[in-house]
Amino acid sequence: MKITSFGVNSVNPYNKQQRSLKAAESKSVAATDKIEISSAAKEMSASSTYNTERAQKIQQLKEEIHSGNYQVDSRKVAEDMLNYYRK
Repeated sequence: MKITSFGVNSVNPYNKQQRSLKAAESKSVAATDKIEISSAAKEMSASSTYNTERAQKIQQLKEEIHSGNYQVDSRKVAEDMLNYYRK
């Protein structure tokens, strides 16, 4: 019986493994996360008074509750609950 190297292209599984590791390393270097915030978004966050207004409202509610002057509008609560559950 004669064995020849016909059709065999110098198979070396270790070379293939090294090539796949190098390819994976190069892909990991290229894939990085990047965040860009537009100038419009920066302006909106800087000029927003939402946090200060909310803090003032919370402080006012705390004072009313502490003093006993806080009144709940039951009709408004009921309407809001109905609107919420109808959606």
